[in-house]
Amino acid sequence: MSMLEIKNFSKSYAAGKKAADDVSITVEAGDIFGFIGHNGAGKSTTIRSVVGVLQFDEGEILIDGHSVKDEPLECKKVTAYIPDNPDLYEALTGIQYLNFIADVFGISAEEREERIKTYAGRFEIEAALGDLISSYSHGMKQKVALIGALIHEPKLLVLDEPFVGLDPKAAFTLKEIMHELCARGTAVFFSTHVLDVAQKLCNKIGIIKGGKMIASGTMDELIGDKSLEDVFLEVVDHDEK
Repeated sequence: MSMLEIKNFSKSYAAGKKAADDVSITVEAGDIFGFIGHNGAGKSTTIRSVVGVLQFDEGEILIDGHSVKDEPLECKKVTAYIPDNPDLYEALTGIQYLNFIADVFGISAEEREERIKTYAGRFEIEAALGDLISSYSHGMKQKVALIGALIHEPKLLVLDEPFVGLDPKAAFTLKEIMHELCARGTAVFFSTHVLDVAQKLCNKIGIIKGGKMIASGTMDELIGDKSLEDVFLEVVDHDEK
């Protein structure tokens, strides 16, 4: 079942330059889809349009069968988004922020308590949840943002460069959680520069360059017995010739 469908999506900025040009991607329930490309290739533009932060010019984006343009609330109910630099409410404590997010999604007191306890334990930040977010390091803020994203058990988890700023143990925990979510039918769509992580973690990848998709498919189809780094450099260089 398709959890995310991006169909012929285009987004232009000033002067008519297309940041995304006729992009089509399908992410099924249970997929971990790695979205890779150089800086400025169109990854963040596409991701921000998927989650409703950016309006777009052409094409269609569907989440769990609902249109991002026409049914934004239905889409947001089943989606969680972590930007590359999470912007949290710094005047709140960690636990106040997580309870606020749980309130937004209508999570019961019992469910939120269990999920916060579980994820805070796994990310090793239980002791800091009573502290103000303004006192947190970047990595701590990222962990709280991740717990907030997971608290409503989303059907689609969208992450922009999720491993930047996480310590090795937290990055390992996040990869474990991604696999667990996908085993339960969640779809994960994330951008990354870390190609060896993408190769080990993803079952599907898409490569974007200059706003255009230049390769997309299952990991086995695209890399065979090569490394993802080799294939990425090959297709990007070939596209330039």
